[in-house]
Amino acid sequence: MTKLTLGSHPYLLGFEQLERLLERSAKSGNEGYPPFNIEQTSPNSYRITLAVAGFSEDDLSITVEDRQLVIRGRQADGSAERVFLHRGIAARQFQRSFVLADGVEVGEAIMENGLLHVDLRRIEAEPVVQRVRITRG
Repeated sequence: MTKLTLGSHPYLLGFEQLERLLERSAKSGNEGYPPFNIEQTSPNSYRITLAVAGFSEDDLSITVEDRQLVIRGRQADGSAERVFLHRGIAARQFQRSFVLADGVEVGEAIMENGLLHVDLRRIEAEPVVQRVRITRG
């Protein structure tokens, strides 16, 4: 018995990209840092909130790469002139990725009380009906 994959099913033409997208999201890091929430703020909008205490706006970067929202954090190492008797607050770098569906766009990003909010919105597209003309061969 052969295993049918999403891209090889005879009625699902052109879905190979969706299969690759599922594989990519399964491989993305599932470590727990930094913690985050995803909430639906309206029927067509979402908000991702990351707990980024200790990071400034300059330590963070937000990019969209191939339908994937990537949030990176890297703190400048200013500890050379500081002497820690105990260092319990991690200053580690991170990268969080979120796969975006077609029609979802990234809005604004807001830093507030150690939380980074990234707003997303779904753009409604009009359904397209196309008539295909038949010609003699």
